[in-house]
Amino acid sequence: MAEFNPVLGSFLNIYRIPDLRKRVLFMLGLLAIYRVGSFIPTPGVDSAAMQEFFSQQTGTIFGFMDMFSGGNLSRLSIFALGITPYITASIILQLLTVVWPFLERLSKEGELGRKKINQYTRYLTVGLCLFQSMATSIALERTEALPPIVPNPGWGFRLMTMLTLTTGTTFVMWLGEQISERGIGNGISLIIFAGIVVGLPGAAYSLLQDWVAGELHIVAILALLAMMVLVIAAIVYVERGQRRIPIQYAKRVVGRKMYGGQATHLPLRVNSGGVIPVIFAASIVAFPSTLGLVFPDVSWMQAMSEQLRQGFPLYNLIYISGIMFFCFFYVSIIFNPDEVADNIRKYGGYIPGIRPGRRTSEYIDRTLSRLTAAGAVYLVLVCLLPEFLITGFKVQPIPWIGPGIDNFLVNYDLDFITTGLGVNFYFGGTSLLIVVGVAMDTVKQIESQLIMRHYEGFLKKGRIRGRRG
Repeated sequence: MAEFNPVLGSFLNIYRIPDLRKRVLFMLGLLAIYRVGSFIPTPGVDSAAMQEFFSQQTGTIFGFMDMFSGGNLSRLSIFALGITPYITASIILQLLTVVWPFLERLSKEGELGRKKINQYTRYLTVGLCLFQSMATSIALERTEALPPIVPNPGWGFRLMTMLTLTTGTTFVMWLGEQISERGIGNGISLIIFAGIVVGLPGAAYSLLQDWVAGELHIVAILALLAMMVLVIAAIVYVERGQRRIPIQYAKRVVGRKMYGGQATHLPLRVNSGGVIPVIFAASIVAFPSTLGLVFPDVSWMQAMSEQLRQGFPLYNLIYISGIMFFCFFYVSIIFNPDEVADNIRKYGGYIPGIRPGRRTSEYIDRTLSRLTAAGAVYLVLVCLLPEFLITGFKVQPIPWIGPGIDNFLVNYDLDFITTGLGVNFYFGGTSLLIVVGVAMDTVKQIESQLIMRHYEGFLKKGRIRGRRG
């Protein structure tokens, strides 16, 4: 059967290679351990009251963190903080590497410097865990809920929560590092991936219940599934898209040998920032809503939290502006056109029609800016699509013109624009980008392992064409 089914044959090839088979099984085993730990509760919390509370937290930092932790925060399990503190620490260290000469020198020292930076990342992760777990425990104690989420508040509960959640996140961080070293794929990304996709069966069952209850027509369900397939295909297409700048290396004679004279290219991705700009923007737009939960008696914070709910104009404005800003900001940090142009000139290369040096740097920077603008628009569209399907775009709070627009939409039966389509688009913007990106990266790594051992990968047809070319 494998001869007639290339995909099945590729999966069988994985288990024909002992080393690759061990890596895949090791990865699956550690992910299973992570899922088992997700159901071990933190002492001192009423789980039923916690679930009821989190059902109302869409759009806050709690709901945002719960998505990355795979539902651990809503259950307040020992892995409640998930891997988010480690990601935050990694981003902070990466940003500091650009502005702090000490870290910049470490990053250029090869493997030894990388290990030292990873050690600092772990220390910062523990510090962030202690702070976040303390803030979480205080916020839960102050939450007005019946029955109370924390039956016995006080420093005993706070210290126990800090110890439990910090230890849990440290263990998850260790699991991710072990997967990266001894498994297949990026361990941290796979842990987030597992936390997101684990809710897919529940989402499918929810759609089935809505269809049986008559709340959703079969046509609407089929349209939703078709839209998900189209969006995923679009994400794959854009994530693989790149602008290839041609580079020509001049011939040079060293002794009796001639070097150079080859043509290559500089690949610039359309979405160079990945999902990082979306994470930053979502964290910022959710922060005021979180303050409204921690300080329920402050009126102006409550008013701001109300205006920053999903679908409201201020929420959309800040969210879109944040994604656009962080796209350019993050790309400017991770990519230095001056350094790239200097390296091209140093090795005797040049872009046809562009003078080496400053002109090359300006050309690369201009091209990268256009690609980043296109990538930012793409991220905005992907992130706003689920917002529209779930909540719609609320125009009523827009000053002066909002009520008139709302009345116009209602009169012409277009009120679905402000109320949403009444469907739950399971893969939201951030989670959809993570799931597709991690899946593509893992398949690519497995494929490279298969090709190194003379087996065809998952993209068999394209690889054969590439070899013949």
